[in-house]
Amino acid sequence: MIRLLVALFLSVLSVAPALAVNPDEVLADPALEARARAISAELRCMVCQNQSIDDSNAELAKDLRLLVRERLKSGDSDEAVIAYVVSRYGEFVLLNPRFEAKTLVLWGMPVLLLVLGALTLVVAARRRDARPAGAPLSDDEKEKLDKLLGP
Repeated sequence: MIRLLVALFLSVLSVAPALAVNPDEVLADPALEARARAISAELRCMVCQNQSIDDSNAELAKDLRLLVRERLKSGDSDEAVIAYVVSRYGEFVLLNPRFEAKTLVLWGMPVLLLVLGALTLVVAARRRDARPAGAPLSDDEKEKLDKLLGP
């Protein structure tokens, strides 16, 4: 019984992303629909922000899916459709930003932070090793310390 419930639950989860695209949005031409789905998977939902427009149920995502399909039906290439959406919504609409001069900071920041963290650790370790250990206690200081600590 438990296996049946788990199988049912997993099967429902496997079709959950497909529920975002409504049947009235699907194109009659399977090749165009496949292109539309591929493009929609690359575009970020501006409402959800961590989902593609293909996976989102937001109204704006639906509008963008319809826009993508309209542009494809009018004969635009995949790159032209993406360029059109980016021109209207900015680079943020891309789930995977392009590697360009203006996105160099975005792509280089993880490496830069990793290098800075490693350098910080090396400098801190060297400073700790370079600190003087201190002079040993004199006999007088040892006696005073013994008196303070007690027997």
